[in-house]
Amino acid sequence: MGIQSFEKQVQYQTLVNGEWKDSSTGRWISIVSPSTQQTVGEIPAMTAEEAEAAIQGAVKGQKKWADFPVHERGRILLAWADRLVENVEPIAEMIMKEVGKKKSAARDEVIRTADLIRYNVEEGKRLHGEMMKGDSFYGGNAKKMAVIEKEPLGVVLAISPFNYPVNLSAAKIAPALICGNAVVLKPATQGAISALMMVEALHQVGLPEGVLNVVTGKGSEIGDYLVTHRSIDFISFTGGTQTGTDIAKKAKMIPLVLELGGKDPAIVLEDADLDLAANQIVSGAFSYSGQRCTAIKRVLVMDQVADELVLKIKEKVSQLSVGLPEDNADITPLIDSASADFVHGLILDALWKGAKLVIGNQREGNLIAPSVLDGVTKEMRVAWEEPFGPVLPIIRVHSEEEAVELANESEYGLQASIFTKNLDKAFLLAAKLEVGSVQLNGRTERGPDHFPFLGVKNSGMGVQGVRRSIESMTRDKVVVLNL
Repeated sequence: MGIQSFEKQVQYQTLVNGEWKDSSTGRWISIVSPSTQQTVGEIPAMTAEEAEAAIQGAVKGQKKWADFPVHERGRILLAWADRLVENVEPIAEMIMKEVGKKKSAARDEVIRTADLIRYNVEEGKRLHGEMMKGDSFYGGNAKKMAVIEKEPLGVVLAISPFNYPVNLSAAKIAPALICGNAVVLKPATQGAISALMMVEALHQVGLPEGVLNVVTGKGSEIGDYLVTHRSIDFISFTGGTQTGTDIAKKAKMIPLVLELGGKDPAIVLEDADLDLAANQIVSGAFSYSGQRCTAIKRVLVMDQVADELVLKIKEKVSQLSVGLPEDNADITPLIDSASADFVHGLILDALWKGAKLVIGNQREGNLIAPSVLDGVTKEMRVAWEEPFGPVLPIIRVHSEEEAVELANESEYGLQASIFTKNLDKAFLLAAKLEVGSVQLNGRTERGPDHFPFLGVKNSGMGVQGVRRSIESMTRDKVVVLNL
């Protein structure tokens, strides 16, 4: 296939057992740009039989890959990172076209991914076993010695989303590979070409056949086959809560890490630096048009400072550029018309139920202007549902206790932000919030990528973050010496 400029429509093959292949059915799925509505390219619509070939290739390839010394695996992954940086422009161009992300953000995604891969290599080299003597436990003796080694799980099924098609694919692939697993990657259909370009970079630097296979196609046709396959030893999924819940039910005994939805609140107390809060809230809510699981999706602000904060947020939002990713606009078209319909419906529901429009509520196709709603109440859908788009509800509260209660009433528990100058109070409130992470005086966000990243309730299960991801994809193997 080869990494190229991709200026014309083309059919992209997928990687199975070291070979680039079309689907045997001759069926293709067209990828349409959310910004231009033009076809970016086509990917194979693979069948269950072809998915089986990918899995079996991974089973075979993993056995050989596990025998590679860690430093040799690391050498290949480091070369992959370098190759991505060398090709940052064409890959970023494809991300921009395929998922509607502005070019500068798409370029940052590729560079961030290269750094993520390098960090995985360094952490993988530090993953050591241990030894334990038997005399430290009642009834034990010094003549028993446990040798505990770290072993790969086997074949990892990595299911990645559209919004970070390169970074969130590599965040699953790199930790799996450095500790000796093989990977079957199922990228989101929208975003699959960008993921294939990333995989091509790894293929070009000499990854052995079968170690990484890519299955493209409709999840409705091959998803169940993949997640229930007896040769899959681990599933890492990033996507919607409903899909993640379905996977958990069907996977049964297969170990899982699920990164799902969020309704991340920003709690603003009366002593907060309101300029800082407004900057961080607008950045957190509207980056990539709000199409982030960690986007700030509601503001819980104390009555005493609400008016002033709303004015500052309005001013910041009015400065955001709205347009096409090709023009490096801040707010770009949403991934598809169904997503735009959903977001617009949340706005209209809130307005109908009495919310005040501060700014926004203009729509042209999939492009929705950044919208801020004040006076949002618990009866409005936007107070609870995850929009995955550029709309920010503001809920006024009378006390810190009310803010915490509203935050915890959500079915989600990914992240939260607290804005206050009183760090003692911030830590006390953070302890009460039912979320995986709390940001103090900063926006909710995934990174840095080596921090632990997790959600509670319907926001997921398991922990990610470079070392945690590596550990989740290994198991202990204990050999007891009787001396």
